[in-house]
Amino acid sequence: MSANIHYKDYNPKELVLYPQLVEQNIAENDPVRIIDAVIDGLNLENFKKLYHERGRYAYHPLMMLKVIIYGYMNNLYSCRKIESALKRDIHFIWLTGYQQPDFNTINRFRNRVKNEINQVFTQLVLVLAEKGFITLDVEYIDGTKIESKANKYTFVWRKSTVNYRAKLMEKINVLLGQIDDQIAQEKYQKDNMPAFTAAELQSVVTEVQTSLQEQAEPKTKEEKKLRKAKEKQIKQLKKHAEKLGEHEAKMAIMGKRNSFSKTDPDATFMHMKEDEMNNGQTKPGYNLQISTENQFITDFGLYPNPTDTQTLISFFKSFFNRYRHFPQTAVADSGYGSEENYRFMDETGIEAYVKYNRFNIEHRPHYVPDPFRGENFYYNEKDDYFVCPMGQHMTNIGTRLSETASGYLSEVTRYMAQRCEGCPLRCRCYKGREERRIITANHLLRRYKKKAAELLTSEEGIKHRKRRCIEPEAVFGQIKNNMAYHRFRHFGKDKVTMDFAFLAIAFNLKKMCSIMARRAKNGGNAPFFGLFLLFYPILLSENRIFWKNCKNAAA
Repeated sequence: MSANIHYKDYNPKELVLYPQLVEQNIAENDPVRIIDAVIDGLNLENFKKLYHERGRYAYHPLMMLKVIIYGYMNNLYSCRKIESALKRDIHFIWLTGYQQPDFNTINRFRNRVKNEINQVFTQLVLVLAEKGFITLDVEYIDGTKIESKANKYTFVWRKSTVNYRAKLMEKINVLLGQIDDQIAQEKYQKDNMPAFTAAELQSVVTEVQTSLQEQAEPKTKEEKKLRKAKEKQIKQLKKHAEKLGEHEAKMAIMGKRNSFSKTDPDATFMHMKEDEMNNGQTKPGYNLQISTENQFITDFGLYPNPTDTQTLISFFKSFFNRYRHFPQTAVADSGYGSEENYRFMDETGIEAYVKYNRFNIEHRPHYVPDPFRGENFYYNEKDDYFVCPMGQHMTNIGTRLSETASGYLSEVTRYMAQRCEGCPLRCRCYKGREERRIITANHLLRRYKKKAAELLTSEEGIKHRKRRCIEPEAVFGQIKNNMAYHRFRHFGKDKVTMDFAFLAIAFNLKKMCSIMARRAKNGGNAPFFGLFLLFYPILLSENRIFWKNCKNAAA
């Protein structure tokens, strides 16, 4: 005899008169509750100017901000995917209060707040500092290159543009010499080719056209033929003027860079770490610089130059503009070690645990200094001379200034040996054709390197060097691998900066939730939800009622 099997009632089309609260299905220790509480406490006064009093009612900016940030926390960077989550994911439904803005509305809001989102990031970092997660005193700095959305075959190179412009100027000069007109002949110089601008050449074309129109109508067949040839030359000269204008526009976009992308003019072609083809192909991208503390992102910046050396001073100024002070301590690798950077940190009172280019080589366990390298020669500071491996004094023969790419002037002193002829060590000392060896020395940089080596080899310096490996490097690993953020999804530096600002906010909140969950687990008797109640003192009453009249704002 078979037993009776019973099932619970199943009717997916059953109507419910009083639906249950969605909040009942959100766990008390869910990170979405922390996101809701923290963002409610931020000051969004600057968002007011983005809305109008007339027009259709706008979605609440707090709700839109929460949705986008929570989407970035869950690796949802596409507005269409966020729109889909608003209909399926109970956490998004709870954040929106059953509202369902479409992907176009989400994208418009994201672009609308592209200038204000940077201030939201700064506010969040200050909240983290207030609650003891970070101090904003020690900054670990590093950079990485992230590919742009631009096509990798839309490159424009400085060298090619300069060469094309030079060839075009030759064609223009030859054409001006062929045109039988007094105005054109005045501009043409056979020996000294003039460097026209597009505007000047267009002015010449206009003058020649006017002069041609003022001439009498040709009567004979030969005169008509000459006039037609001259009109053809003027037309060709006009095309050259337009092409010259294109080259000038490219050089203006390029600025001091060596390349840019046609579809994303702010992107520069660089060698990326992620090279799938292993052929060293350059791709359009940005040099992303970040500073971290306790693996929280405290500042970020996007730069067009592929090297890190020229970004440090600008990055420190960005940090100062955010928090109105410089960090007390800066830790960075050898890519940032230059005289200009060391001097800036010394003058601003930043304790620089920054390596120079040969620090790792010089501090290997079995490192033996090369006695024939000029920087390893003994230097007598009192009498200002170097001593070569044979014991000869190398005397000062003068100084010169060298300029860096940023315009910084560095003083370099030259020293010459007394006599190298017949020296038994000459074949190992140097291979130049000069009769006496000349070395250069940057004394200011030598002092900075010595100071940096002392700091880096101290007990505190060793701690910072160990810590640096798990600070920005770990953040980059989380961003690229765990959060799948390998490539920017927008064109233009302003939109790319906006997109990464959202990601940085989401990353910091995600990190904060992880730390609080770990503390709750280790604390034992402390409920998780109670931990983020410490954020409620920052939830100003005016912030909660600030948007009560927002219903009259326009979308």
